[in-house]
Amino acid sequence: MSFRFEQHDPETYRRKAKMISLAMAGQLIVFGLVFVQLLQAAFDGGFLLNVVGVLLGLVATSLTFAVLRERPWMTEMRYVWQLKHHLSRVSGYLPALRRGVEEGNGTALSILTFYHQGMAQLAELNGRTLDDDAELIAERQKIRLLRQERGLPETVDGFDPQDLAAFKRG
Repeated sequence: MSFRFEQHDPETYRRKAKMISLAMAGQLIVFGLVFVQLLQAAFDGGFLLNVVGVLLGLVATSLTFAVLRERPWMTEMRYVWQLKHHLSRVSGYLPALRRGVEEGNGTALSILTFYHQGMAQLAELNGRTLDDDAELIAERQKIRLLRQERGLPETVDGFDPQDLAAFKRG
């Protein structure tokens, strides 16, 4: 399934992320306490029952959010989760992609462009700045120049995970 970049308001994303994080934490506490109390009442106490109660609370919270993640108000969160997933996946292929760019591989160039563009968007959504790592800055500039030399636009629209099949992980 192909991933396409979307525009989302960083302030809206951060506000929703805080609310949802607090809701998840609150729900985990409530579910954990309820399950611990039920298990304590039914089986006469013990540390292991506390652990089982908390784990059941975690499962109940996870299931609740798995059901709710398709709701329209979760659009920004769902998008960022997908973006992080794809960026994480691409990061495992970075050495092979860098070699591919050195060899003139256009697919590697597009994937690396996606990676840097995605990292920039993620930083913007989270209200952070990009790393000041000189190597990454140089790589971003090099990719920009290579795309200009080839007459390609500076940015890409998205990423097709199937493109990674041509490269070896690690």
